[in-house]
Amino acid sequence: MSGSINLKSNTLKLAIFATGVSGIVAEYILSTLATYFLGDSVFQWAMIVSIMLFSMGLGSRISKIFKKDLIVAFILIEFLLSVFVSYSSLLAYTAAAYTVYSGLIIYSMSILIGLMIGMEIPLVIRVNNEFEALRINISSVMENDYYGSLVGGLFFAFVGLPILGLTYTPFILGLVNFSVALVLLFFVYKDLHRGKSKFLPILAPVVALFLIAGFFVAKPIILHGEQKKYQDKVIYSEQSKYQKIVLTQWKEHYWLFINGHQQLSTVDEIMYHEPIVHPAMKLVNHPEKVLILGGGDGCAAREVLKYPSVSRITVIDLDPVMTRLAKEHPVLNQLNKYSFSDPKVEVKNQDGYTYMREMNEYFDVIIIDLPDPRTVELGRLYSVEFYKLCHRHLRPGGVLVTQAGSPYYATRAFQCINRTMESAGFNVVPMHNQVLTLGEWGWVLGQKISQDIDLKERMQALEFKDIQTDWLNNEAMMLMTSFGKDIFSPDHQLVEINKIHDPVLYHYYLKGNWDLY
Repeated sequence: MSGSINLKSNTLKLAIFATGVSGIVAEYILSTLATYFLGDSVFQWAMIVSIMLFSMGLGSRISKIFKKDLIVAFILIEFLLSVFVSYSSLLAYTAAAYTVYSGLIIYSMSILIGLMIGMEIPLVIRVNNEFEALRINISSVMENDYYGSLVGGLFFAFVGLPILGLTYTPFILGLVNFSVALVLLFFVYKDLHRGKSKFLPILAPVVALFLIAGFFVAKPIILHGEQKKYQDKVIYSEQSKYQKIVLTQWKEHYWLFINGHQQLSTVDEIMYHEPIVHPAMKLVNHPEKVLILGGGDGCAAREVLKYPSVSRITVIDLDPVMTRLAKEHPVLNQLNKYSFSDPKVEVKNQDGYTYMREMNEYFDVIIIDLPDPRTVELGRLYSVEFYKLCHRHLRPGGVLVTQAGSPYYATRAFQCINRTMESAGFNVVPMHNQVLTLGEWGWVLGQKISQDIDLKERMQALEFKDIQTDWLNNEAMMLMTSFGKDIFSPDHQLVEINKIHDPVLYHYYLKGNWDLY
């Protein structure tokens, strides 16, 4: 008899451990989906996790309405959770394909899944109360739930997102919930011939069919939703550990998107990459060592390789999937002219801030070709602390240039980057150019020279006759360094400097005039 009681109690604890794994990963999946479809990762993660925890509290409160057949209620909740969690990505992608209210779907799922997760722990505690004293019962149930959360977090970080992606990770979670229900149904409480419990053996194969069917249709459904999200044909799509990478095609041209935001187009990428590279390179006499932070598509490296004096190019990009794609995918390696295969180029996959803080090298030119600072994480690489690190690792007269978003769609963000670089000790000049598929785009260039030198005048005098460029020339430099009156944000003094402990930049960026774009 004692052995049977221990088996039942231990099975309940194993069930709550498994649901702890599933619950925390469900939170992470929904937070990642919200970030992908709605943007602003910090806000979305904070809101999804908070809403789910609140819903779990409501679920705990609702659980008190169950007065009998508690294990039956628990098994039923596990069956429902296995279906809702498994189909969370499919629902989000389908909603995004046909409606602008994908956020409503994601938040509704967060509430619903949170409610069901919240019901589980009180039910298990009440069932397990038959087998253990209250003080042991509560501590052991909560202990197993928290241990499960740790395992779930490790699974999502190292296996779920980087390997299985958002297509199959939800079905693994659904399988966990379904397995828990089956264990309880067939091995713990076998006396199910009375009352409401009779329908559970019938429900189990129905749920199994839902999970099996969903597993096989998941990829085509998500690809369909992904295709609907983009205007042109999707030819490549992969969720890496850090971001969603998509390549699309229209006629003979291609577009690269990261997390739904355009990074380049073969229509006009030279109108972006030539301005970010050549003015900086030309300002340095005989540049030898160049550092590219970001630039995982290989196009900036392609332009730097045009300078015979360059002996070494170091590319620091966080995502190995992106740099592998640039080196191996036929569209990108033809576009970047196999730059990542050049012996002068060394690619390292690590965080740019960490690299700048820890390395002991000095460069003639540093090119920052990163995504827009739409999140706090990216904003760190546009901070005064980061620019000071760059200043320290530049040789005298060295140049730093960064992409800075749009001077018109996100004027205050553009001005913030300009002021932040200036406060780090650089003599700065803003630049802009009409990139056809992006609109009016901008960069900020800073040189490690005296503030008294008229850097703008020096840049406008640059010649490019000895370097093969498709668009950039002296006339273009005159236009790129010239701005009219500031009609969107005339009060320059109100723009603050972006700091790690005071990340104002991403707020400026998100509050830009993007509805004009």
